[in-house]
Amino acid sequence: MRLIAALFWLVMSPAYADDLAQLRRPGVPPREVPADAPLTVDPGAVAPPSRDLRYEMAPVPDRWRLVETIGVPDDPWNPYRQSTIKGDRPIYKDYFFGFSAILDTVYEPRSFPVPVGLQSTGNPGDNDAFGRTPSNVLSSSLIISSAIIKGDTAYKPPDFELRFTPVINKNRVEVDEPRLLYPDPSRGTTRTDQFIGLQDAFLDYHIRNVSDRYDFDSIRVGIQPFISDFRGFLFQDNQLGVRLFGTRSNNLWQYNIGWFRRLEKDTNSGLNDAWHEPRHDDVFAVNLYRQDFPVLGFTSQATVLHNRNREGEEGFHYDKNGFLQRPAPIGFERPRDYDVTYFGLNGDGHFGRFNLTASAYYAHGKDRNNPFTDEQADIRAYFAAAEPSIDFSWLRLRLSGAYASADRDPFDRKETGFDAIFENPQFAGADTSYWIRQAIPLIGGGGVALSGRNGMLASLRSSKEEGQSNFNNPGLVLLGGGADLDILPELRFSLNANRLWFADTKVLDTLRMQEGISRDIGWDLSAALIYRPFQTQNVVLRLSGAVLLPGKGFKELFDSFEGNKTYYSVLSNIVLTY
Repeated sequence: MRLIAALFWLVMSPAYADDLAQLRRPGVPPREVPADAPLTVDPGAVAPPSRDLRYEMAPVPDRWRLVETIGVPDDPWNPYRQSTIKGDRPIYKDYFFGFSAILDTVYEPRSFPVPVGLQSTGNPGDNDAFGRTPSNVLSSSLIISSAIIKGDTAYKPPDFELRFTPVINKNRVEVDEPRLLYPDPSRGTTRTDQFIGLQDAFLDYHIRNVSDRYDFDSIRVGIQPFISDFRGFLFQDNQLGVRLFGTRSNNLWQYNIGWFRRLEKDTNSGLNDAWHEPRHDDVFAVNLYRQDFPVLGFTSQATVLHNRNREGEEGFHYDKNGFLQRPAPIGFERPRDYDVTYFGLNGDGHFGRFNLTASAYYAHGKDRNNPFTDEQADIRAYFAAAEPSIDFSWLRLRLSGAYASADRDPFDRKETGFDAIFENPQFAGADTSYWIRQAIPLIGGGGVALSGRNGMLASLRSSKEEGQSNFNNPGLVLLGGGADLDILPELRFSLNANRLWFADTKVLDTLRMQEGISRDIGWDLSAALIYRPFQTQNVVLRLSGAVLLPGKGFKELFDSFEGNKTYYSVLSNIVLTY
């Protein structure tokens, strides 16, 4: 009854009746308003209404330059403003030009086990197998990327993209022992080098749209980036290839089908040596992604990669410093071919507030020349890794775990040590970690490394860049934890602690002729500060430090007056981006 009374009072009120009289009914002309009638000003309005109801018209050359018409100029120097050089506006019709330049400079003091040269040593009083450990690296890369893109990419794939990215690198290394940088000890303990690599040179062509939601099929030909999984455990590189890719069901399904012929790498910079004949090393890849599976916010991936290596036909390959890279200088040192297929399941996303990245691979294939028996062997190896985390406002807590299988008998007809094609793991602290960042040589067991630079696996390869995969290795077990703290919007502090073991040491026992080497590698502790003073990626300053506290197995491999030494790595990095 109260509601009915309120409505009755509202309808019968004089003010409301007057408002009703002003409303237009069908067929009734609008009421004339005298020219001298006072304007009714709403106190809450931004400005009083105008009697002139005509619209103001302004010419617009095209929809991309609308902001320029209303007073926002083209500003190529301000990262927050639109610019034709950055691809915000077309240079002709719907053709866009994108340009960027990155100066990435690294200074890295470090230490690792160093062998004393057979011919000489930097310390005449030494008669040990191990020399002085400190070294310094200074490396600077200028990355220049340019692209021509056709089409409005705000809501659909480009019609085509042509991209070209050369990289100019200059690096300098200083060590304390001869023969570490060159086989010839007379060449000294300092090396300065420069190189121009080509990291991108591809044409991306949009074949067709397959739905009104712009699901599509595209093809990309040339030197292009490719990653086999979310964290780069198996194959992450910029390589020469052909890739067909696209989406379905409103981007719920995504796929990749690709063939890559691997390029040689420059020895000292790690860049693509596109001026050299490609390697006889092919990678065939098929990836299938499903978003929001098994839960909303989680992406699952199935992948199959086949690596066909025929570099045994080439004979011996030496790097530009003069060291043998293919075949690896262990065992029979005989050129070898192999075929291996990787079957993988990967996932990345979150379950509610819990984040998870996980990968699992099984490797199956044949090695034509086992380094230990010089006979054909079957490859049977596996790998698994997971990194769960949880966020609390400005804090993320992480756990890391990885297992790579080992070869438990190097003289049988099976190779069961897992190795990747070209790993670049963003995991367990990534290159802040000492173990992942540094290449640790297997002194006295051959010219190979326990773990490669920017690699996690203990694969005993001559190098990640120019060597071949090796499935006769001791494997790896990693357990760790870490935290990322966003102290300020522009400042992040990260901590990592990893415990490392070999999965099995039979291969190391054989190579070192040293029975019963312990599996314990030790503790890898690291911390990093990342500072972005303008809260953008245009200026990034990074300082990180890591130490390896050797365990029993590491000490037994490098037992000398340096055997109990704590090895360190300090990484100072400045990235300037235009």
